[in-house]
Parts: sequence; structure tokens; C-alpha cells
Amino acid sequence: MTTVIHTINELIKVIKDWKKAGHSVGLVPTMGALHTGHASLIQKSAETCDKTVVSVFVNPTQFGINEDFSKYPRTLEKDVELANTYNADIVFAPSAEEMYGNNYNKDFMTLVCPPYDLVNKLCGKTRTGHFDGVATVVTKLFNIAQPNYAFFGQKDAQQLYIIEKMVKDLNFDIKIIPCPIVREESGLAISSRNQYLSEEEKLQAVSLSKALFTIKKYFDKGIKDSKALFDTGISMLDSHAELEYLDFIDYDNFEKTDIIKGKTLVAICAKVGTTRLIDNIVLE
Repeated sequence: MTTVIHTINELIKVIKDWKKAGHSVGLVPTMGALHTGHASLIQKSAETCDKTVVSVFVNPTQFGINEDFSKYPRTLEKDVELANTYNADIVFAPSAEEMYGNNYNKDFMTLVCPPYDLVNKLCGKTRTGHFDGVATVVTKLFNIAQPNYAFFGQKDAQQLYIIEKMVKDLNFDIKIIPCPIVREESGLAISSRNQYLSEEEKLQAVSLSKALFTIKKYFDKGIKDSKALFDTGISMLDSHAELEYLDFIDYDNFEKTDIIKGKTLVAICAKVGTTRLIDNIVLE
């Protein structure tokens, strides 16, 4: 049975006992509202490691002004059920006060700040400070859980890239395991925010993945010019989807590219109704 732990000290004690017994530890960081995408991460951790910790924490420091922190779904009881189904040993569900102290204030906290060149694009262009909050909470979770492995979904591609760089730059003795995007039968990338969508909006949202799959189709036919591929992708986007970006990013340096020469991330973000959605595909 999955055990729920709410305090840092209790989790540290359990981790020390596990490490003393020679167990490897996997960490799956989440903000809860777990779905089949998260389930794939938990399952991968359970297959890879002796013990698995799933963190469930809606992290306030990664939300900006007018973002959906207050209404972000919180479903701890269901989350524990899913974690148990996929053989997680612990769900770590701290409060904000437990993680950051009483009366925490982002302006007076020590933050882990990724390189400006990595965050000033894609989601970071409109979500100022978002990746500072992500890097900070992930660093705290790494220090608390002391995992040998940490599992992240590839849907949040910019986050994954930043965390991989942070682990390398700050000499964390942790192996990051990227896990594939899980999609609904329609092709829509599974996300906790999908539950905000009406049935009509879900049909509109599917056009994000259609745009990406069409780009890949034409890339596989030999088209390497990102402007031509951009135009092809945009033609598939539903008129009700408000595009924020559709960018082609060289995966080696995370810079925009005009001509695709190597591994390239095609990342899309659009608002459908009031819901901001992201998706991506890799060309290589």
C-alpha cells in the first residue's frame, strides 16, 4: 500500500532507512491531478527502482499573476489511489508552508534561476519567473528525497531541458529519465488542464497535435525549411485556438532554427477557451 507523508522530516527519515538498506530510489515530481501520463512515469519508476516516491505539490512559486493557482485541480485522494495502482511506495504531499516556511514570500526566498537564454523563449516568454519556481521546487525535492533517478514527461519539453541542464551544472548525482508523451485516442496530449475543456473545446484542442503530426509528415518527406513547415502546421490549427507560439528549436543548444539539420523540437502552445495547452514533437 502507498503511504502518504506530509512532512519533510518524516520523508527524510524513510529515505535514510531505504538507502541504509541499499534500495535505489525513484522520484516522480507532480502537481497532482494525476492522469495516465503520470501513471506512465510512476510505472517506469517502479520498474526501474526499488522504491518510488511521487510528490504531489501545487507549487505556488511557479505560478504568475492571473494564472490558475487557486483553481488548479487538487485531488489527493484519487492521486493516492492511482499511485498505489502503479506501485508507488510513498506519496509526498506537503503544504506550501511545509515546503517554504510560514509566511513565505517569493521576493525573499533563495531561488534557483536557470540561464536567461533558456527561459526567455517558449513558455518562459509569457510566464515570467515560472522556471525559477520550477527549478527551485525540483531542487528542494531532489535534496529531500535524494533519488537515484527522477522521471519527467517529455510534454513539458522546456522544463525537461532546463532540469537536465540544472542537474549537470549543479552536479546532482541523479539520472533524469525522460518519458514519452501519452495521448488520448484523438491525439490530444494528456494534461491535468484538459479537464477544464468542454467537449467542443476538446475537439478544437486536437488541432494542436494535428499541426505537429502534419509537420512531421512533411519533414519525413524531405522538407527541412522551418518556415515552410510552420505554414503547413498553422494550416491545421483550429480557428478557435489562439496561438501563442509554434517554434522550431535546435535540441543541442535550444536556439530557434531556420533549417533543420539535427534533432529539433517543434513546440506549440495555444489557448483554447480559457485553457492554455502545450504540446511538442521531435524531428530527427
